[in-house]
Amino acid sequence: MFTGIVEEVGRITELEASGAERRFTISAAKVFDAVEVGDSVAVNGVCLTAVATSSGRAAVTAVAETLRRTNLGDLAEGDAVNLERPMIAGGRFDGHIVQGHIDGTALISTVTPEGDARRVRFATEPDLLRYIAEKGSITIDGASLTVTAVDSEGFELVLIPHTLEVTTFGARGGGDRVNVEVDILAKYVERLLEDRP
Repeated sequence: MFTGIVEEVGRITELEASGAERRFTISAAKVFDAVEVGDSVAVNGVCLTAVATSSGRAAVTAVAETLRRTNLGDLAEGDAVNLERPMIAGGRFDGHIVQGHIDGTALISTVTPEGDARRVRFATEPDLLRYIAEKGSITIDGASLTVTAVDSEGFELVLIPHTLEVTTFGARGGGDRVNVEVDILAKYVERLLEDRP
């Protein structure tokens, strides 16, 4: 389980394609110092397993299903990615419950400066929008954020300067595709209501 508090921005240093899979080697200054083979790590919000590690680097593999549901297939060598290690039991919980299981993607449609912050509008499918609520939590590329507006075509977030500085969002623009994980509570509530007589 993760919290959506991005620890560090890493960079893809190697990318290998093998059939329908891709292996990413990612470098980062601190996150991978405590990661061993078999450990989970969230890469742009996607929970992946470290398959190789060395000082300041780790390799992860994304299978076809993961590439279909996420933006990982869009990545190239040199691209920056948001990284987070799993939450430690008994540790601080600053974001919200994040599983690292991506529900779909959204496209950034507009980015509007608001002082030092930015208002970002996303377009996505109705199947995702039904789980998104104004002032509710959402995970975008692994970052726990608050929805500021939602309508039938998309939703908006306001990104504060700190978020723009410590995540990949500072370099994001219109047309970029991002990973979306909706609040798990919304999905469970829907499932429970489906089973009511």
